[in-house]
Amino acid sequence: MITLLKKRKVQYLLIIIILSPILFIGASNYFIEKNSINKTYFNTSQIPQNKVGLVLGTSKKLQNGNINLYFKYRIEATVALYKEEKIEFILVSGDNSSKNYDEPSDFKEELIKFGIPEDKIFLDYAGFRTLDSVIRAKEIFGQNNITIISQQFHNERAIYIAEHNGINAVGFNAKNVSYAYGIRVQLREYLARSKVFLDILFHVKPKFLGDKVKIS
Repeated sequence: MITLLKKRKVQYLLIIIILSPILFIGASNYFIEKNSINKTYFNTSQIPQNKVGLVLGTSKKLQNGNINLYFKYRIEATVALYKEEKIEFILVSGDNSSKNYDEPSDFKEELIKFGIPEDKIFLDYAGFRTLDSVIRAKEIFGQNNITIISQQFHNERAIYIAEHNGINAVGFNAKNVSYAYGIRVQLREYLARSKVFLDILFHVKPKFLGDKVKIS
């Protein structure tokens, strides 16, 4: 009898160990999606104006040399917002962790090709993670109100991070990619959303801060 009870306890413990991460991931996604209701926009005519649009960086090209559609569509969304005068300045935040990898400069070069004046574009080279990009927009670039520009799933997570750091944020949704094209990104997003809550719990800060930069 005692052995049977022990076996059941072990079984219950294993079930809890297996289900807990799944429940945590599910709950994280639920709360982030729910929080973003009425805070992301697809139409430039509906989104409120903000001084600064924060573009979340990504690589310009894929490993096979083709253009990264996430990059392409974020450029298009940023240009549309600027031309409709929904943002006055553009802050591009991305990874520049090595000499040969420079997301912010790639975005800047492309935005200029689309007619965005160079003096309207500011670069944050230390946006290694979404958390870094969002918090640095406030702490380094002085923005308490921002329009975040990325795909909808990314905007939802960024808005949650922003609000937990005293930033009023809305998101402008760049065109998404097909599920087959972005399946790995979508799967990573589930884990990234769970990490948001761990970052909040442990008060995680950006890798780098630094001197203030005035956007004007």
